[in-house]
Amino acid sequence: MMKSIQSILLLFILALVSPGVSGQKIPPQKPKLIVAITISGMQYDYLSVYWDKFSGGGFKKMATTGANCKNARYNFLITDPSAGFASIASGTRPSEHGIVSDYWYSRLTNEIVNSIEDLELTTIGGSYGSGTYSPWALHSRTLADEMRVTSQFESRSIGISMDPDAAVLMAGHTASGAYWLDPERASWITSSYYMDSLPDWVNEFNDKNYRDLYLERSWETLLPISEYGESMLDNNPYETGFNGQITFPYDLARISSDGKGGRDYSLLMTTPWGNTYTKDLAIAAIVNEELGKREVTDMIHIGFNATRYLANYYSTWSVETQDTYLRLDQDIAHLLEFLDDQLGMENVLIYLTAENALAVDPNYLAETRIPSGFFNYRTSISLLKSYLNAIYGRGEWVTFYYAQQIYLNHQLIEDSNLSLEEVQDRVARFMVQINGVSNALQAYVLQQNYFTDGVLNRIQNSYYQKRSGDVILYLTPGWVEHSNVGNDIYAEFRYAPHVPLIFYGWKINRVTIPYRVSPTDIAPSIASFLEISMPDNATGSVIQELVK
Repeated sequence: MMKSIQSILLLFILALVSPGVSGQKIPPQKPKLIVAITISGMQYDYLSVYWDKFSGGGFKKMATTGANCKNARYNFLITDPSAGFASIASGTRPSEHGIVSDYWYSRLTNEIVNSIEDLELTTIGGSYGSGTYSPWALHSRTLADEMRVTSQFESRSIGISMDPDAAVLMAGHTASGAYWLDPERASWITSSYYMDSLPDWVNEFNDKNYRDLYLERSWETLLPISEYGESMLDNNPYETGFNGQITFPYDLARISSDGKGGRDYSLLMTTPWGNTYTKDLAIAAIVNEELGKREVTDMIHIGFNATRYLANYYSTWSVETQDTYLRLDQDIAHLLEFLDDQLGMENVLIYLTAENALAVDPNYLAETRIPSGFFNYRTSISLLKSYLNAIYGRGEWVTFYYAQQIYLNHQLIEDSNLSLEEVQDRVARFMVQINGVSNALQAYVLQQNYFTDGVLNRIQNSYYQKRSGDVILYLTPGWVEHSNVGNDIYAEFRYAPHVPLIFYGWKINRVTIPYRVSPTDIAPSIASFLEISMPDNATGSVIQELVK
């Protein structure tokens, strides 16, 4: 009897120390690979409302076995995509990193500036002008930069996203590579900032022509349409659809045809298979770049953007939106399975969040008697210009408006011997009288005061003196920017601050965190895990409950 007990104990001890049995499941001191996942425009509510329809291997798996931060909110006002990506990557707010929005006005050059456009560069692998991007405007190091510097640039950092802003800003200044989609060809490209030619594995991936396979499909609902009870009716008045079509099924081959034998490949970016296309390239990158196979920690950012593009045509609670998230859940489940097979999940640290959350359609809210509306900035700024002309005489007193920011003509104000502060005061007083505007804060007030809480603090966290407007507007909750004229890139700004934030893998605790955190806490937390310096001007905090 004693010999049997001793034999059992010996086998148990051998099992504990044998690397082939269980040693491989013990997390290392530091993760081998960090996988950053962002889902454009994802409201936190999608996680809970669609919960019963998700599979067990994607969102549910991460949220139930990882750390689920239920109250993750951005602590700055203007949550334009570029501002969100820059804040996640650097661990700080726009007032520090300088990416105040996707566009701003440069008074020095009298030009509208794109947050990542760099015209000194050339496109690598794509159509003219589709790859002239770099992180030049990001005035902060990122977590990926810190990892690269600390490892003597042995660590690798790669960004992959259909949107260039996600790939460029998340991968950092010292990125090993960043790849985004050329909308004209639906092929993966980069810029001369990173390399002189595309790697062979990217060319081989492009040559497989997945783009055509995806656009030959008919988009039908993943589940019987009767099971989409969490969404509005498939035929509802809040959608414009693809060429006017707003109900399933969608013949993508027909819709993407240009009528001349060619194809509009940009349609791929608005379908669930745009996300699948992104996931497949990310897997190819992990394999071909051998990420997670070295003694140092590597990092890859995967940006899923189809959700944001789809929102231009369908409402936030449409069947199309829900179906896209159900299919994205499958893509994430496949990615998690691949990472576990390839590297072992104990070696991989994943976080999932969004650069902003899409706001609910005010028309829908109004029908349920919730206070809401559209702030038509074109009409409002036109009225403002007329008012300033009446006060100061005819002139171009306003040079630019974008994302709740009014840029005044400093040269004209100076030439007219006017006080800039006085003009800012007049503009703020006028704008706050307009329907939908709750507050209007002058730049000089932001420069001379320090606000620690509330709306004024959020506005100040978005303000960067070199790039922000002279007056920043705070819209009444339920109101979004909109214009009934034109359909250009400045036509709408409709984002909210509450986003999902989940950590999964490596040593992450199984825990629900109910108190408020911010996506700016991600970089400081991971820097702490890696025992490296936080990005130099990080303002986020370490989330203590994450790790065992």
